[in-house]
Amino acid sequence: MTDLSDTVANRSAREWLSVLARYRDPSTRRSLFELAVTLVPFLALWALAWAALSISPWLALAVGVLNGGFLVRIFIIQHDCGHGAFLRNRTAQDWIGRILGVLTLTPYAVWRRTHAIHHAHHGDLDHRGIGDVVTLTVEEYRARSPFGRFMYRLYRHPLVLFVLGPSYLFILQNRLPLGLMNQGWRYWTSAMGTNAMIGIALGLIIWFGGFWPVLVIFLPTSVIAATIGVWLFYVQHQFEETHWSKGEDWDLHDAALKGSSHYVLPQPLRWLSGNIGIHHVHHLYSRIPFYRLPEVIRHHAELADVQRLTICDSLRTVGLHLWDEAQGKLISIDEAKQRYRLA
Repeated sequence: MTDLSDTVANRSAREWLSVLARYRDPSTRRSLFELAVTLVPFLALWALAWAALSISPWLALAVGVLNGGFLVRIFIIQHDCGHGAFLRNRTAQDWIGRILGVLTLTPYAVWRRTHAIHHAHHGDLDHRGIGDVVTLTVEEYRARSPFGRFMYRLYRHPLVLFVLGPSYLFILQNRLPLGLMNQGWRYWTSAMGTNAMIGIALGLIIWFGGFWPVLVIFLPTSVIAATIGVWLFYVQHQFEETHWSKGEDWDLHDAALKGSSHYVLPQPLRWLSGNIGIHHVHHLYSRIPFYRLPEVIRHHAELADVQRLTICDSLRTVGLHLWDEAQGKLISIDEAKQRYRLA
């Protein structure tokens, strides 16, 4: 990764806002085009997988797994709807978000609220726990009981974070408006309405095709998409030189720019992930449509080198667990044990 101070000229994070504001306006024609080239292949692959069941369940499974990539892109479009970045017409945008939420198993209003909290408090050590990956400081880890430390290590284990966690999050946790259960009927309506539509869709699938389409198409597609989505979210913020601070030291715009990575992916993966790897720009100005993020990088090359992560770099982030306030970076538990003599 490249040092932020060496690349972003003399502009502060706040000063970049006026530059990025030029890219905020969505094109209705382009947005509808992106929706079409995402939904049509997704539905076509669903149909192909269903037809493949008559040949082999394994073939249907393979097509379903492949379709997980298009489901990730559907989630990115829902994500842009939640940020008000997809269409100029807010009502149409919200309804698109709600409908796509049935496919992504994500209640639109619930996710939009929790994700807004994530954007508003990212990197703030005084406000953690909603819409983020739980991250303890070295001192917080030290203060925990042996059982508490074990539970944190278990939570941060790759098997939990990237294998069990995504399925739990999207298939089970999203069925209730957790974190917002006492904040009004809107979030309950969003969760229960989405659940009802998912139930109807599954009922129709079982009515016409039995349980096999659910087991070898619906579930694998959903789980693969969930796993990819959680991985992307993780590496966008959980890298060594990310940004955490507290109290008066925390600044919304600095945290957005310095605490979000530029995850550089090959073009096919960049397309399927809706350019969400350009996450530092997205966090600093979330109203920019996903299809305009590469435009920002092309016009402002200095932003392309900021917090840059390759796929190889991202694999190393899995071993980082604790925020070291003294060093201002994420470190592993083993390093914390050696440096700070943790038991």
